[in-house]
Amino acid sequence: DVSFRHAIEYLTNTGDYDAIVAIGGGSVIDTAKAANLYATTRPSDFYDYVNPPIGRGLPIPTATKLSPLIAIPTTAGTGSETTGVAIFDDTPTKSKTGIANRSLKPALGVVDSDNTKTLPTRVAIYTGLDVLCHSLESYTALPFNQRPRPESPLLRPAYQGSNPISDIWSLFALETCAVHLPRVMQHNDEESRGHMLLASSAAGIGFGNAGVHLPHGMSYPISSQVKSTYSSDYEHVDHAMIPHGMSVIVAAPAVFSFTGISDPERHARCAGLLAKARGNEALPSTNDATRGDYAGKWLADEIRELLAVLDVPLGLRQFGYTNDDIPSLVQGTLPQHRVTKISPRPVGAKELEQLFTVAMEDS
Repeated sequence: DVSFRHAIEYLTNTGDYDAIVAIGGGSVIDTAKAANLYATTRPSDFYDYVNPPIGRGLPIPTATKLSPLIAIPTTAGTGSETTGVAIFDDTPTKSKTGIANRSLKPALGVVDSDNTKTLPTRVAIYTGLDVLCHSLESYTALPFNQRPRPESPLLRPAYQGSNPISDIWSLFALETCAVHLPRVMQHNDEESRGHMLLASSAAGIGFGNAGVHLPHGMSYPISSQVKSTYSSDYEHVDHAMIPHGMSVIVAAPAVFSFTGISDPERHARCAGLLAKARGNEALPSTNDATRGDYAGKWLADEIRELLAVLDVPLGLRQFGYTNDDIPSLVQGTLPQHRVTKISPRPVGAKELEQLFTVAMEDS
């Protein structure tokens, strides 16, 4: 919230602008979204638009006209140039939350692989893992017609649940990411970087409508409660940090093993795309692949196979966490209603404790 508040104050106090240009990764673009909104509407309290239960979740006035925002991503990860959400660390609660409204969507996104040319390879891998999870989570999210119907269209959440339109974007992003993320590690050439940027934007369109669920919900306390910086690939970092893609992927195998039973066919389709991308043609039979007790575990194993190729380790202990931290991680996840409520399987404290326990020891 500190950077959001700083940008809001600056934009509010320095006059009117014809447009706003955000150049950077998701954090930069999201900060610009928030500054644009708050400098225009000037709510009485910072938490007025913040997602509940941390904030009030008040609707943005319908007549609000924000300045045009031009987003130029320099990473292939968040897809923030396509979405109506702005995510931030809330320092008082040691958790991540955000603001979600369609009016936050940039007016224009400039997606050019030249802007990721100097991105370090490991950083490109970590941001690419966010693309992977965006596509997997949006495709396996609770279906749109199974979530509670709001009292008014104005109260519809930004995240609708999986739906036929989002499915197209999410599957394209998943297939593209599965093929080209390993090539970024091997070659980091213009073609692979271009495909990953395209996948990032496509996944942004998919999850910007459908939403993400438990891997992201669990990642928020993982990243906000860490006590030291995980990776030396990020220079000039003056605070404890885990790359966002790492904080998301570390719980993904545990989550998809758990959610597989909710829709075996969707989980099996994702697993099949990952298996095909790594050249595995010996796929299980349809009957085996779509069994409730098989599909989720198959998808979890395919994620582990991909991470092995990318030289990305699993397990929460690598970040300095122990089993003693699990209650705090659970409490940091429970308020993330925006994402936990579209999990394809309902979760409470007990289920989250089990998932964090598995993620603690995963390898």
